[in-house]
Amino acid sequence: MRVALFITCLADQFYAEAGVAAVRLLRALGVEVDFPQEQTCCGQPAFNAGYWEEARPLAKRTLEVFAEAEYVVLPSGSCASMVKNHYPELLPGNREALAMAEKTYELSQFLVRVLGVEKLGEGLKGKKVAYHHAATP
Repeated sequence: MRVALFITCLADQFYAEAGVAAVRLLRALGVEVDFPQEQTCCGQPAFNAGYWEEARPLAKRTLEVFAEAEYVVLPSGSCASMVKNHYPELLPGNREALAMAEKTYELSQFLVRVLGVEKLGEGLKGKKVAYHHAATP
C-alpha cells in the first residue's frame, strides 16, 4: 500500500520530528510513503480567519499535488478536517474536492480504519503524548 504524506505547514515549520515519526511509523507497518515536494499549506489559517477567497487557491493547489495519491495521510487532525469537511464547502461542485475528502485521513484514523491497527505496542508507556483532535467523519 502507498500513501502520500501531507505534512502540513505547522509540522513543516515547527514540528518536523512529527513528520519524521509519521514516516517511520507508516514504513514500520509496511506502507510505502510518498512526500510530494510541491505541497504547501492546506489553506486552513485563511479559511478559519474568514478569508475564503485567499484559501481557495491553496485548496486547489493541494488538489493538484495529491490528485494521483491513493490515500492522503496527515499527522494533523485540524488539517485533515479542513480537507475532508471544508474543501467541499470551499469549492462547491468540485469533484476533485469530494474525491480528495474521501481519500484523506488523519494519521491515527488511517491506522485504525484503513490498516486495521488495534495495538502498536508499548513504546510510549510512561511517556507523555499529545493528541490533536478535530471532527473528521
